[in-house]
Amino acid sequence: MLNQQPNLDPVLQALADPTRRQIVERLGEGPKTVKQLAQPLPMSLAAVMQHLQVLERSGLVTSEKRGRSRVCDLDVARLDSLDEWIAARKRTWERRYDRLGEILETQTLETEIKEKGSA
Repeated sequence: MLNQQPNLDPVLQALADPTRRQIVERLGEGPKTVKQLAQPLPMSLAAVMQHLQVLERSGLVTSEKRGRSRVCDLDVARLDSLDEWIAARKRTWERRYDRLGEILETQTLETEIKEKGSA
């Protein structure tokens, strides 16, 4: 199963930066030009381009030249891969917690039975 998982390291590394997360959130609203993405950020256009390069290398963002502008778009499939990975981890821990709950319930019942028997 581990060998079938896509390599999520670049995605997780890209999302580790708050500026890149903000860019991803904005692209969640739809495609935007680099200028539109850079506008609210307190950094140079060159710095925004570096963040976009990281996001593109991770597969989270695609871009294409349209006329004089570069338009960026979010590749939701990469986020879906991450979501599936997280969901699998969550299911594993839910099963463990369920099993722990069963064990604790069994131990509680056994303790109550022993206490009633010795009373």
